Amino acid sequence: MGVSAPPPARQKYGDPMPAFSDYVIYVDESGDHSLTNINPQFPLFVLSFCIFPVDDYISTVVPQVQAMKFEFFGHDMVILHEREIRKSTPPFDVLLNEGVRERFMERMNDIISASRFGIVACVIDKEQFRTRRGNEVNPYHVALEFGLERIFLQLQQRGQARRTARVVFESRGAKEDQELELEFRRIMDTTRMRGMPETLAFHCAPKSANSSGLQIADMTARPIGLHVMRPEQPNRAWDLISTKLVRSSKGHIEGYGLKVYP
Repeated sequence: MGVSAPPPARQKYGDPMPAFSDYVIYVDESGDHSLTNINPQFPLFVLSFCIFPVDDYISTVVPQVQAMKFEFFGHDMVILHEREIRKSTPPFDVLLNEGVRERFMERMNDIISASRFGIVACVIDKEQFRTRRGNEVNPYHVALEFGLERIFLQLQQRGQARRTARVVFESRGAKEDQELELEFRRIMDTTRMRGMPETLAFHCAPKSANSSGLQIADMTARPIGLHVMRPEQPNRAWDLISTKLVRSSKGHIEGYGLKVYP
């Protein structure tokens, strides 16, 4: 008979709390990272990282998103998803009414505009990526590494190094989630950025968690990709989202809040 492990020690009153960051990061994507079946209508892979100050996220973002859901659906169980909103598929078929759609989009834009958060995004042209890197390199992994590095630099500048910041991804299935976590940990193990492994922590949440942060991240990814594809085309969503992209001291977003590869 084996010896049973002792029960975990309970945290005692007065024990110091973990040093959590003042920021939380939510990540979502647009397009897929397949290099074998590339959609000619959207041949990109976009990964968008939204960096929220925790205090503002709790006090403003979540209540505003919940209030909007009650306003348009009568409950807060609806999960905002850019593709379903764009196509007006249930439960967003209420948006088939142009007046309702206009009010809904205005409300969504107001929430994004008023919320304090920054965006780091990576856009990969999959045709060119495949030509340069072949089929063996995963575009998701390349985008992930860029995003994590730029996020850490932002946190470091704000005195958040070595304070645990959760990087929250939407679950895509047990196998995919495990592969993503392995790649996340590989990046942490091989990075030359001192303090990054002690700062960024992986977390995966199912869509059913109904996370306001993940839903806002989902709203940002496709408009960024569309702007990269057709920069001259009017894009109201890009006009709003671009104000959230991380910039250099001189106001440049390229290489700071936006990486286009190759």
